[in-house]
Amino acid sequence: MYKTDILLGKWTQEALDRVLRNASEIKNISKRIDFLSGQFINLDYRESTLTGDVNIPEVFTIDLEGVDCFTFIDYIEAMRLSASFSEFTTNLKKVRYKSGRVSFKERNHFLTDWITFNPDFVEDVTCKISGKKFIRVTKTLNKKEDRTYFLPGIKPVERETSYIPSDAIDNSVLSKLRTGDYIGIYSTLKGLDVSHAGIIIKHGKDILLRHASSAAKNRKVVDEDFKKYIADKPGIIVLRTKSHKP
Repeated sequence: MYKTDILLGKWTQEALDRVLRNASEIKNISKRIDFLSGQFINLDYRESTLTGDVNIPEVFTIDLEGVDCFTFIDYIEAMRLSASFSEFTTNLKKVRYKSGRVSFKERNHFLTDWITFNPDFVEDVTCKISGKKFIRVTKTLNKKEDRTYFLPGIKPVERETSYIPSDAIDNSVLSKLRTGDYIGIYSTLKGLDVSHAGIIIKHGKDILLRHASSAAKNRKVVDEDFKKYIADKPGIIVLRTKSHKP
């Protein structure tokens, strides 16, 4: 049996119940994700909030005092499926872990794990929106150049991944992005699929990346101009939510 650690930060359970109930009444999924992720703006960036590794038993953690880029989207995806705090805790297990089994080895450590193990929740639309400008690569995730592991105890897996190079992200691609799309910043490192993740938010003509930024100038959940942010990055992977009743 696993331990549970819950830190709600600025919220109470009752307040989160209200937020989730209000969000569940927003039938448009894009608007729902915009509403939910907007609650996290200016929340502190914090690394290593999850407990568990090959030697330490996994703790089921809800830490809303601070998030990194991946726990941020973890929480948002679980929240958009939920109408109460109780449902949120249940859905977070399903989003964070393969088949909802709480353990370090069952945790979704890579963004493309979502495609493989959460196919009921999200789909990979990278190729669909790319206008055939995508690049397909095969990587052995978790194995570094020197053949050591990023995550000791996690078996490397060979996986085919497609991404859109930054110089191919033109107006046609931008027009096909939707508010609520989960964006992975493609990593050129051997053994990694992405180096960062965030959420696309469209407000009028503005296209923003809402993300937990580790940059020294931010260290918070912020909105940044997506086109400027991506200009010097290798490219993107795009995951889109599937419709689910809350």
